[in-house]
Amino acid sequence: MNLNLSNQISLGNIPTRYYRPSDNIERSVLTRFEKIPTDIYATSEEASRKVAEDIARIIRKKQADYRSCVLAFTGGNTPQELFRQLIHMYEEEGLSFHNVIVFTVYEYYPIPKDQPNSCLRNLEELFLNKVNVPKSNIYNINGSIPQEYVVEYCHNYEERIAQLGGIDVMVLGVGLAGNIALNVMGSQRNSHTRLVLLDPTSRGEAAKTFDGAGDVPVCGITMGVSTIRSAKNIFLLAWGGQKADVIQRAVEGEISDQMSASFLQMHSNTKVYVDLDAAAKLTRIQRPWLVTSCEWDSKLTRSAIVWLCRETGKPILKLTDKDYNEHGLGELLAVYGSAYNVNIRIFNDLQHTITGWPGGKPNADDTYRPERATPFPKRVVVFSPHPDDDVISMGGTLQRLVKQGHDVHVAYETSGNIAVDDEEVYRFLHFISGFNKRFDCAGKKTDTLVNGLFDAVKQKKTGDIDSAEVLDIKALIRRGEARIASLYNGLSYDHVHFLNLPFYETGRIQKNPLTEADVEIVRQLLAQVKPHQIFVAGDLADPHGTHRVCTDAVLAAYEAEREAGAEWISDCRVWMYRGAWAEWEIEHIEMAVPISPEELRMKRNAILKHQSQMELAPFLGDDERLFWQRSEDRNHALAELYKDLGLAAYEAMEAFVEYRKKE
Repeated sequence: MNLNLSNQISLGNIPTRYYRPSDNIERSVLTRFEKIPTDIYATSEEASRKVAEDIARIIRKKQADYRSCVLAFTGGNTPQELFRQLIHMYEEEGLSFHNVIVFTVYEYYPIPKDQPNSCLRNLEELFLNKVNVPKSNIYNINGSIPQEYVVEYCHNYEERIAQLGGIDVMVLGVGLAGNIALNVMGSQRNSHTRLVLLDPTSRGEAAKTFDGAGDVPVCGITMGVSTIRSAKNIFLLAWGGQKADVIQRAVEGEISDQMSASFLQMHSNTKVYVDLDAAAKLTRIQRPWLVTSCEWDSKLTRSAIVWLCRETGKPILKLTDKDYNEHGLGELLAVYGSAYNVNIRIFNDLQHTITGWPGGKPNADDTYRPERATPFPKRVVVFSPHPDDDVISMGGTLQRLVKQGHDVHVAYETSGNIAVDDEEVYRFLHFISGFNKRFDCAGKKTDTLVNGLFDAVKQKKTGDIDSAEVLDIKALIRRGEARIASLYNGLSYDHVHFLNLPFYETGRIQKNPLTEADVEIVRQLLAQVKPHQIFVAGDLADPHGTHRVCTDAVLAAYEAEREAGAEWISDCRVWMYRGAWAEWEIEHIEMAVPISPEELRMKRNAILKHQSQMELAPFLGDDERLFWQRSEDRNHALAELYKDLGLAAYEAMEAFVEYRKKE
């Protein structure tokens, strides 16, 4: 069973020649805006294999010369597939690491030596303990040394690198702020290994490794920009759409201390390895008409016209032949004959994405509607990764589906228990205690349980996992909020499903891998409902996030039903929505559902039913807006974009893309 179908989602047909040019001349044309050599691969697995091969080649060359090979590895999720590839080479292809010396690039500070979230511990679990790197050849930054010795320690770390002949290969990821290692904004090009104060974005990213942002140390010890640039080879890796903006700025932007990754433009032997999602904002992928002749399909044409409207400040129907020619889009005039022809084509294309009937309009011509008119009413399942993603991401559409008479089910895939603050547990325990006393329900067993829960929360230390009972209380809090929100949206009690997928139930940020047991739970619901429509989270930017794993579970169950010959599959469509942080790019949108001011107010009220996810939620990140504010801003912005393009003006809009696998 394929448990990674989200990696095969097709959002558009990007010609291979854009990212795998056939010769150096074509490459030089396509990459004219790129200041660092960048290789783009269809998947992160394919890219990681190539990085592993490049590292293995250097290791073997050093072995042939009877010399050590010095490697430096960053932490985080980015190199995990690379480690798997190197381990495979060790186990199956005879690659030995006996001559390899390893340095860690950074460590959080202060952090105990036995902290399970330290960079060294993660590196050991993921890689070092599975290959034959001699223990004496491993040098890690110590995050537990007294502060008064940090400066001297950092100097000695630099000296040790120099004594061993310098770093042969530096493997880096890139942070959401464009940082390499922990070189936050303001880091200078001549900086060396040192203690730094982490910025909110870096701490937010680290929260995925720790048990929430509150547990992330406030500082870190990191190799400096100069230390990194002294390496003989630098490999910068990035996967997923979440990294697309920073990759574009690092590779094509100006050198700036606001983005330490941009300093790699000054290194003569840096190479960037990205998958297609992380490369999405590079000119040759996003705006290929600026560097080469194009293969004009409907999505690329739509993308070009929207870009041209923004460049000129004009709506679609006011664009002229001169506008096209002056902005490198003369090819479109040759394809369509005139600006008028292409303008009308794209205007109608976008117009047809707009519908107030997300389940299809009965007894209507559906030729140009995103959803079919029949059958009506439809059976619908909305899958929500956490117990609030349904209302945050598609609350207005959910209201319409219910009000328009469809048979709507909502399935909450995870308990969401780790996103409940301990204060919420105190509040509910006080209520239970007071309720029992007020109505004379207290008993020895109940009192013992409640007191034990109070003690468990009070005695919990940083890094501790909640007890099973406390996790159950937190899950019940979120379940209750989800039920209230569902009732507010008109859903019946038996149409609200809590799947509690096992992969999530670790009590930590770090989850277990998705398994067929998770998929089977989803499949049973699908077989029971036999839906005509499925809505899933399409947040593909973070390949290790809960949203993506939940979507993989749904898609795997859907495909399993297809392979089993389930009849309902032939009449079912799968629609993908985005979360609170970002909307679909307009070139990909296939259904845009308008939301009236009244519907937007109701959507906000439904989100506010999730009280535990307001100010006290542990994982709000460095965005100071609350979830309802993020959601409304996103919905307003999409409606404003449609208006600026010359289409109807709405209060807000939610957008969807139909699920299709890559061919």
